[in-house]
Amino acid sequence: MGKVNVGIIGTGNISNIYITNLKKFTNINLVGVSDILIDKAKEKAEEHELKKIFTVDEMLKSKDIDLIVNLTIPNVHVKVGLDVLNSGKHVYGEKPLGINTKEAKTLIETAKEKNLLVGSAPDTVLGAGIQTCKKLINDGWIGDIIGTSAFVINHGMESWHPNPDFFFKPGAEPLFDMGPYYLTSLINLIGPIESVQANNKISFKERTITSQEHFGEKIKVETPTYITSLLNFKQGATGTIIFTNDVWGSNLPRIEIYGTEGSLMVPDPNSFGGPIKIKRAGYLDWQEIPLSHFFSENSRGLGVSDMANVILGKQEKFRANGDIAFHVLDTMESILKAGEEKKLITLNSTCEVPEPMPMTYEYNGLDTYGVLMKESRDAIERNKK
Repeated sequence: MGKVNVGIIGTGNISNIYITNLKKFTNINLVGVSDILIDKAKEKAEEHELKKIFTVDEMLKSKDIDLIVNLTIPNVHVKVGLDVLNSGKHVYGEKPLGINTKEAKTLIETAKEKNLLVGSAPDTVLGAGIQTCKKLINDGWIGDIIGTSAFVINHGMESWHPNPDFFFKPGAEPLFDMGPYYLTSLINLIGPIESVQANNKISFKERTITSQEHFGEKIKVETPTYITSLLNFKQGATGTIIFTNDVWGSNLPRIEIYGTEGSLMVPDPNSFGGPIKIKRAGYLDWQEIPLSHFFSENSRGLGVSDMANVILGKQEKFRANGDIAFHVLDTMESILKAGEEKKLITLNSTCEVPEPMPMTYEYNGLDTYGVLMKESRDAIERNKK
């Protein structure tokens, strides 16, 4: 089986798990890393025993790289993405796709003009947790979907992140940082969103950093930090969702989906595993459901591998694609607008719901799907002996 040569631009916190996982996927050859701060790239390469370090310009010009994973900060996601596309390479970016739909539309259109692919996190929706929920819904376990509720409740990143400033600027926390996990999951499970309403506010005008690197420094908050939204799905369901980093604690579930025959408790969409619980009509208690799919561990980069299969001609479509990411961005932008204007906003975008991830594979030295982690293959081989 062939491999897609991959490079990474951006060596911040999130790069560690991407590097770790991309080195393991059977259809990926991780060539090297780059960063505008070359010392950071060198440090990351040494930490992960990577042989090649690039400046950003060198990586864009390299003929040895087919796809670049863009792990830069949100406000340059589109700029870097366009640089990648204009260099003739496919791009997969961290979420969100961009900080507004106007610039993100340029990214999508440029890719289509150049016959290149745009992928985007989150790929947690490809993991065992959401995929098991998808199977339960598709198999009719909760009947026709009536509605959903979701809660993104915490007290922000300033207590632990080494550089939390950007989380409180437009295009970041809490909506643009955590929103993609929840909205992408809901779109995968229920379908595209038609319209939204919202109430938004900034509860604390200023934040104090208590993480070690910038302890005591102040952050000016420039984006709403308490957002309550009503979602209207195209298939007829309605949903409520709260995004906030103004709250010190909560016992609310992450996501619940309600159907005519039962209710489904969806696991944390920022993870790949469970637990999953269901309460069906006529039953007194919730029942935990075993996972039906692979990838319950932290498998960030799975979306890159799924995308690589399209580049290799192994499949026609990939699941963590730019159209879904754009629809999520449009939803988030519309939620902010609905809160500002105090009215219902109809979205301009839509997307296809991706096909489920495969549940089975055939082992013949290389898995036929092409993305099974090396550790899983090794475990299978040990069990055969």
